[in-house]
Order: sequence, then C-alpha cells, then structure tokens
Amino acid sequence: MIVEYHRPQTLPEAVNLLRRKQVLTQPLGGGTAIDFKADQPIAVVDLQALGLDTIERQGHLIHIGATVTLQQLMEFPDLAPALVGAIRHQATYNLRHQATVGGSLASADGRSPFGVAMLALDAQLKLLPDERTLSYGDLLALRDEFLPGNLITQVTLNLQVELCYEFVARTPADLPIVCAALARWPSGRLRLALGGWGKVPTLVLDGQGAEGLRPAAQAAFSNAADEWASAAYRSQIAGILAQRCWQRLLTDKEG
Repeated sequence: MIVEYHRPQTLPEAVNLLRRKQVLTQPLGGGTAIDFKADQPIAVVDLQALGLDTIERQGHLIHIGATVTLQQLMEFPDLAPALVGAIRHQATYNLRHQATVGGSLASADGRSPFGVAMLALDAQLKLLPDERTLSYGDLLALRDEFLPGNLITQVTLNLQVELCYEFVARTPADLPIVCAALARWPSGRLRLALGGWGKVPTLVLDGQGAEGLRPAAQAAFSNAADEWASAAYRSQIAGILAQRCWQRLLTDKEG
C-alpha cells in the first residue's frame, strides 16, 4: 500500500527521502517494478523531475540515465543489435515505453533477457549518495546491501563490445526457458551470462579463450530445475546456446 508520494526536484532531496528509516521508501521510475506487499506501507519517490532521462555518447562509451525507458535505449543509434533483441524480448512495446533502465536492472530476476545481456556487457552503474560506481554483476551479488537508501543514476556501456544473444522459449514472445548472452571485447575478453532460471542472471565466464564455454554453461545450469524445465534440459540447452553465440561472433567478424 502506497502511503506517501514525493516528487523531488533535486537529486540530494531524492536521496534524503530514500535514506529515511521511518517508512520503507522506494524510487519510482516507470512504475513497472515497485516491490511491495499489499499490506506493507511504502512511500515512493518519483524520479521524473531529476533529469535522469538522457543518453550521452562520449567516444566509445554511452552514459544512460536511470530513467531512460527501454524503448528510448532500444532506439539509440549504434546500440548492439543483440542488445536491441534482448530489450525487445524483455517487454512488450507498451511496457518498453514505461519501464526504465534503472528499474529494470534493479529488479531483474533470472528470466530477464535485458538483465542477462547487461551482465554479459559488464554494465557499470553509478549510485548516489556516495558517487559509487560498481559493475552490474557486483550489484546483483549484493543487491539487498547496495540498493536500500541508494539511487542508481546512470548506467555506462562500452559500444566497442560485441554481443550475441540467443534463447529458447515456449513461444518467441515468451520469457526464456534458457537464454545466453556472450560479449567480446577488442582485447579478446569474453563474458558469458545465462538466464531463464533463478533469482538473478548468472555470470558463467569472464576471461580469455572460448575453449571452456560449452562445459562452463552446462555446469552452471546443472541444478537449474523448476516447473518450466528440468536441470538436464537446461544444462544441455545452455551449452548449445553458448556455443552458438561464439560461432555467431566468429561469423560476424569474418563477414
């Protein structure tokens, strides 16, 4: 139950509200990811007036405001086509106009295509009030520690990083049973993330060389059973998708 609504005009004002102890207070971007139980009183801090809805390119980096919508990001020039595909898979057209980048990352579970892709891309997040920058992987690992009382203001991506995203689902529009995102840096660094299961996307590999991609993916989902699929099925498909991503990156480079 929402008991208070605030629309601050400055970032310090917003942060002060979020750090209050007397009532649970959460940021409100697009309103698609508010986390509360029906009987739990919460206050919301509307972020619309804080100027966090812009995308700026600086060289090979893009800095994405936390309240940029998924549709805005999807339409940004030079964005990796695979990231565009993951965003399209994340939500319908109408929801993409509401859901924000910050909110989608903060609330992502294991079946979030956008979360999986951003984990593979090693997205960097800026948080207030400490001006702290941390990787999306670190945020996911300690989400309950980093998010309360803090505000994601910006997300940074490297446009030089190649990305492949593959998935298996009941239908093309359904959320994935298994999905894989593989990112490759000009230096040869590879990051593989998996989704379709669990509370958060899973980082499988971060290093050089593709020799261990398939077995690493299979091992990561060796216990990934739920009502949607068995662990044996997910493990097998994860390995296939990881290998498929690698082959596609090789093919795109040769092309």
